[in-house]
Amino acid sequence: MADAAIRLERRGGVVRCTLDRPPLNLFEPGLIASLRATFETLAADASVRVAILAGAGRAFTAGMDVHVLRDLDAASATALITSVHDAIDAVHRAPFPVIAAVNGAALGAGFELMLACDLRVAAEGSIFGLPEVRVGVPSVIQAALLPPMIGPGRAAELLLTGASVGADDALAWGLVNRVVPRERLDAAVDELAATIVACAPTAVRLQKALIVRWRESDLATAVRAGIAAFAASYATGEPREGARAFLEKRPPRFEAPH
Repeated sequence: MADAAIRLERRGGVVRCTLDRPPLNLFEPGLIASLRATFETLAADASVRVAILAGAGRAFTAGMDVHVLRDLDAASATALITSVHDAIDAVHRAPFPVIAAVNGAALGAGFELMLACDLRVAAEGSIFGLPEVRVGVPSVIQAALLPPMIGPGRAAELLLTGASVGADDALAWGLVNRVVPRERLDAAVDELAATIVACAPTAVRLQKALIVRWRESDLATAVRAGIAAFAASYATGEPREGARAFLEKRPPRFEAPH
């Protein structure tokens, strides 16, 4: 599977999805549709263990192409933002972990796409922001994840001023998990993916589903979902193999998904 707007490379259970509209990988209808189609297709493949989402050129993605925004009316704006939501939601709800490899600017819709990923590794010098209010529209969709992630005060500053922050602040605020030299970005992301692949495949998918559900549930519902997921893991041989490996002081040998 491949698309002109997104380049795919696969190594075992790890799929690297590169937004391939350099230098800035701006969101426009073709890229939006490709992003959704790519992740919907990957979601149907049980052998995918981890996806890495990256950008070609000098940006992860600098957000929406302003040429697309310029001539919208209320009806076409609704259609556009709905398509963006559907594409980013396909990433957010992927049944496997998604790692963002941020190699430069992650702005606007690109920032929201980054937030939809489960883990974020940034190159030194990357910048992050939601400049929408500076061009006449509010930040929406995955921007809703921002207040619980970094706190309401910091979120309000980004949302209301359109200001950007650098990689060091992004790390301190919890926007990204790691910041590495640019030349180490691919290796750092690959190492993180390998750590996930070493874990129990079904358990990782159950955990990913819980993470998404926890964001949308009250505490009691979230706890009940966790209990059900714990029980579901015992429908596989993973807990037995994991316990045996621990007791025998050896690496676990989990069965690869098909």
